[in-house]
Amino acid sequence: MLAYGAGADQYAEYCRMATFTSIEALKQFTRGIVNLYSAEYLRAPTPADLRRLLAKVERRGFPGMIGSIDCMHWQWKNCPTGWAGEYSCRKRVPTIILEAIASYNSWIWHAFFGMPGSCNDLNVLAKSPLFDELTTGRAPKIQFQVNNRIYYLADGIYHQWATFVKSIPRPTRPKDLKFSQAQEGYRKDVERCFGILQTRFSIVRGAARGWDREDLRYIMLTCIILHNMIIEDERPDDSDKDLESNKEEDNNMRPRFRKDRLVMTSILLVEMVITSTDSWIDTMPLEVQTVTQTFKKI
Repeated sequence: MLAYGAGADQYAEYCRMATFTSIEALKQFTRGIVNLYSAEYLRAPTPADLRRLLAKVERRGFPGMIGSIDCMHWQWKNCPTGWAGEYSCRKRVPTIILEAIASYNSWIWHAFFGMPGSCNDLNVLAKSPLFDELTTGRAPKIQFQVNNRIYYLADGIYHQWATFVKSIPRPTRPKDLKFSQAQEGYRKDVERCFGILQTRFSIVRGAARGWDREDLRYIMLTCIILHNMIIEDERPDDSDKDLESNKEEDNNMRPRFRKDRLVMTSILLVEMVITSTDSWIDTMPLEVQTVTQTFKKI
């Protein structure tokens, strides 16, 4: 359901699971993933992470930049009629907004999900906990140039803050043209990350069929956590030599399908095991029985 975006009733015949059982398994799975791995895969950058990011982006021409910020809309098909006006976006369909910050390797460092689709990026930022620690005086002690501040690449709608670096509108001078081209190019890291997330998890690419906003939030956060797991598995630790080369950026653009399919297959098996009983396992094909019994022993 996460990988292919299929409905719960489509697995009834193959997996011998009722629709209600499939939905409950998805809820339990998403809550388990978020509770277990959110502290590790939805955390803010540590000082070690910041040193690695700053060393990479300084070579790209933006010292002090730790990521790109933007918002993505997820269509809500089963939005209650009474909330349709609040959640309708400019396309006049109900959506829920995801605010995310992604780095050069498509790792999502910040994810804030749940704002109605009628809000713009500034409304989402006002409710986002992105700068909570910064406003209370807690921030990693990292030394670098550019006003001794970390900042994010953003589009034109965001405020003129020191933490946001935006493109120059209607540039005319050669320096402004070069800066705008570089800023708009590197800001696409978060757009590319949204595309990768929707490609790996079709449930996010299509319209959300859930009724509860909390369930949809857990589904979105689970997809982000699994996305970061895949990024961590595919990208080895950066060495000093790797930070000085372009090979890693080239590898980031190459799709890797075999590991993604392996992860999605594991997700499906875990979902099956969560609600399985001995009587239900006996009705399954022999191959599936063997795999399910192995998972239950683990």
